[in-house]
Amino acid sequence: MRAAICSGSFDPITLGHYDIIQRAAACFDKVWVCVSPNAEKRNQMFTPEQKLQMVQAAVADLPNVEAELGPGLQADFAVAHGAQAIVRGVRCAADFDVEYQLAQINRGIHPGLDTVLLPASPAYQHFSSSMAREMIRYHQPLERYLPAAIIPLVRRIMEEKGE
Repeated sequence: MRAAICSGSFDPITLGHYDIIQRAAACFDKVWVCVSPNAEKRNQMFTPEQKLQMVQAAVADLPNVEAELGPGLQADFAVAHGAQAIVRGVRCAADFDVEYQLAQINRGIHPGLDTVLLPASPAYQHFSSSMAREMIRYHQPLERYLPAAIIPLVRRIMEEKGE
């Protein structure tokens, strides 16, 4: 069985993330989505548990995809789940440069672990979680940015927060 992971902080998961996960699911028998806390990212809108709930809702229609919280290194998560590859989306040359360096580090940690870089689909090249958070914060329509399955969750969470 060929397995891969897709990891990210998913604050929140966007249609761009979903597109990469869906394309990875078409290439691999099993895809694990690793929802990783990222202490370096400031202004996170959602808790790790909320992010996991949103990712699980977003990928519920993909039978070979599962999501988990993954504190720690993505390379260790991949190996612990029997994955042969880490799948990452890239939107531009700067993303490629960063992901290439991470791929070399991950391969140094686990020599049999490959990284597959998927270019963002043109419709999602400009998407980011930061942009999605701004749309949420300013009560803009979310259908163009977020998977439909998570929009009610996002709205409920924001109501509970009083925002």
